[in-house]
Amino acid sequence: MITATFQEGSFRDRVALVSGGTSGIGAAIAGALATLGAQVTVTGATAEEAAAASERCGLWWEGAIPLDVRDAAAIAKYFGSLAKLDILINCAGIIRRADEHDPRVFAEVLDVNLTGTMRLCAAARPLLAKTRGCIVNTASVLSYVGGALVPGYSASKGGVAQLTKSLAIAYAPDSIRVNAVAPGWIATPLTQPVRDDPVRSDAIVARTPLGRWGTPNDLAGAAVFLCSPAASFISGAILAVDGGYLAM
Repeated sequence: MITATFQEGSFRDRVALVSGGTSGIGAAIAGALATLGAQVTVTGATAEEAAAASERCGLWWEGAIPLDVRDAAAIAKYFGSLAKLDILINCAGIIRRADEHDPRVFAEVLDVNLTGTMRLCAAARPLLAKTRGCIVNTASVLSYVGGALVPGYSASKGGVAQLTKSLAIAYAPDSIRVNAVAPGWIATPLTQPVRDDPVRSDAIVARTPLGRWGTPNDLAGAAVFLCSPAASFISGAILAVDGGYLAM
């Protein structure tokens, strides 16, 4: 449990935004930050997603809002409405297995996963500069290895890793730290098709030294650490949370 590691209330008075926070990894990180006292807003791609998340977890979060990370105007309007921001977590992402070999689909995946991340980082920068805040992006083990069925996803996550390093340098004069978590094989809705295939799932578990699929909560502690004072001299890091997968 996150509260067994971090002091209760350690994020009190901190304001956080988690894109893609209505489910999966984003929801776990949002819940962890809220449990530790942060004021957390999550975004979903659609109004329906946001409404469902608000109904599920309204007691934890300040709210859930629809925000399309491809919509620069909507992003500018939203960030312009904020009085304060301490933490930005970028978890919005899509995957389109096999179809990503179509250049049109490839471009759509990059627009959400990579350019969407950049849009939010750029929009958040003035607010984060005021609070000396931080950004945690979501990379992947596929930032480092290829995926035959997911060239767009793999390329986007490789881009997120390099974007994280570049923004860590660019935003340092504003005292904004920029890091990323790199999830391994995590049990989320995005990976359900792989988990439903016994051959592929067993191969993943066999290659993972810790011998299991990860859970969204496995990512929450790593993300919270990167947002915490304990990581005050860490920027430009890509933290693999993969059960040792990349060590093989």
